[in-house]
Amino acid sequence: MIYRGVMRTDFSLPEAVAVPTTGSVVDHIIENAAKDPSNAAFALPRGDAWVDVSAQEFLDQVRAIAKGIIANGVGAGERIGVMSRTCYEWTLVDFAIWYAGCVSVPVYETSSAEQIQWMLSDSGAVAVFLESAKNRRTYDEVADQIPTCTRAWVFEDDALDELVREGASVSDDDLEARRATLSPDSLATIIYTSGTTGRPKGCMLTHGNFMFEIDQVVWGLPDVFLEKGSSTLLFLPIAHVFGRVIQLGCVRAGVRMGHSADIKQLLPGLASFQPTFLLAVPRVFEKVYNSAQQKANAAGKGHIFETAATVAIEYSESLDTGGPGLMLKVKHALFDKLVYGKLRQAMGGNMRWAVSGGAPLGTRLGHFFRGIGVTILEGYGLTETTAASTVNRPTALRVGTVGQPVPGASVRIADDGEIMLAGRQIFSGYWNNPTATAESIEPDGWFHSGDIGEIDDDGFLRITGRKKELLVTAAGKNVAPAVLEDRLRANWLVSQCMVVGDAKPFIAALVTIDPESFPAWVAQNNKGNVTVADMVNDPDLIAVVQSAVDEANKAVSHAEAIKKFAIVPVDWTEEGGQLTPSLKLKRSVVMSEFADDVERLYA
Repeated sequence: MIYRGVMRTDFSLPEAVAVPTTGSVVDHIIENAAKDPSNAAFALPRGDAWVDVSAQEFLDQVRAIAKGIIANGVGAGERIGVMSRTCYEWTLVDFAIWYAGCVSVPVYETSSAEQIQWMLSDSGAVAVFLESAKNRRTYDEVADQIPTCTRAWVFEDDALDELVREGASVSDDDLEARRATLSPDSLATIIYTSGTTGRPKGCMLTHGNFMFEIDQVVWGLPDVFLEKGSSTLLFLPIAHVFGRVIQLGCVRAGVRMGHSADIKQLLPGLASFQPTFLLAVPRVFEKVYNSAQQKANAAGKGHIFETAATVAIEYSESLDTGGPGLMLKVKHALFDKLVYGKLRQAMGGNMRWAVSGGAPLGTRLGHFFRGIGVTILEGYGLTETTAASTVNRPTALRVGTVGQPVPGASVRIADDGEIMLAGRQIFSGYWNNPTATAESIEPDGWFHSGDIGEIDDDGFLRITGRKKELLVTAAGKNVAPAVLEDRLRANWLVSQCMVVGDAKPFIAALVTIDPESFPAWVAQNNKGNVTVADMVNDPDLIAVVQSAVDEANKAVSHAEAIKKFAIVPVDWTEEGGQLTPSLKLKRSVVMSEFADDVERLYA
């Protein structure tokens, strides 16, 4: 359902809970251990099983490592890098760094040596935690260019055990004195932006930013975080603010949390962990849908799946318009046994909620998942806004939007359509970059998001484009590529795409093929032993992509529609440098690498 009611220019909600004016996020693990020391705070993978870590055990481990950090001469307020995949140790040292009164600087595990050098030297990091020998080798390439960073601790080398031994000489009083240096105004972390354009900027987030954000999210979404037995499997990078806030929210709410470093093993992990909710980016939900569709097609049940998907979407849409009628209820119940139940079982069987962010989800996918019994709560925010500034809630949900403001936050639409955000979740500025800070935050505290959107009369925000990514055709038509790209990626065979047409006579697109779906399509169409590169001009493959383009074009006017496209022979990935670690497209990189392909579209 596309909302076509009255639009408004601003909206805000009162705080869901009063936020403490003293202390830090470290207080949460102390409170958890005092309240229920045996509660399962975390779970560690051990083969096919999960071994719980209690709230008291986690606090003890954090304190012991924090003492080791102090014993190594790291002073209060100094910065410590963390370069690792998502794992329990990441969370452990994050809290240990804070307990020691220090500041953590996340570094993506996939970062290049040059990126590591920039983030650690710009932040003035005096030490770094590294997950593996591989990370250590990358770090060593530039270690001599980071003069402040004199200590490197590697998880694989039992560095945490060594820190615990070294910290034995630090007294409890000295440790607590360090924790006492923290307040809501204290800097908690410097998170460097993904760098879709230019050199990454360090976003300074305080303990107060985190305390406000997680309290409003946790108490604003009680069905997700505060239900008895709530649990989640975290697999998105903790180096990204989205994963970081969910981590902190789980700690705050006492939610049992597991970690998984390999997104390719997500479904087996969900099957064994059986979480009640999941945090993911839209591409994950697209993969789940496309995988199910592909398996159904391969088994000769493609028609059944398509019908089931249509019924799920209709059922979800009916929930917003008075509820389903008798026939729709009967169809939904039938497909719940045939299709939906199996999909929920593949996601662990207990999942009721999912939180999506990082990119637009798409209305069709949102309705599909709600229709099968897993409601996706889509939100919106940036690193600079400590993750979510708006979010759909179980009690206030409008599929196709990114929800109302987080309780206590405000949103407004500027005269040029830009989304402006305010509240205690707004960062304190860019590290060592007052010019960029002044450009992004107005004197009255409103933050320039760089995105374009609209607010409906009930306060739900819809993202319509990105200010810097708007294409202006030669005829002067403004086109937001995200609308078209989201729809294109919904096709099971499409992996990535980029809409082009700035200063060109019409809109076009580059499309990559999903390497996991391609073999199934090849087998279904009896194409033999071929690669994507062999098939970029194949009429059958072009026809599939054309159908996806036709579907995408339904969302826009004729002047905004994709008129031509080209299939490129390689997929765009984080490893290839075309995607950021949070899976956003680096448009400037793609335009540079595929400039000839773009020019051929307009030849």
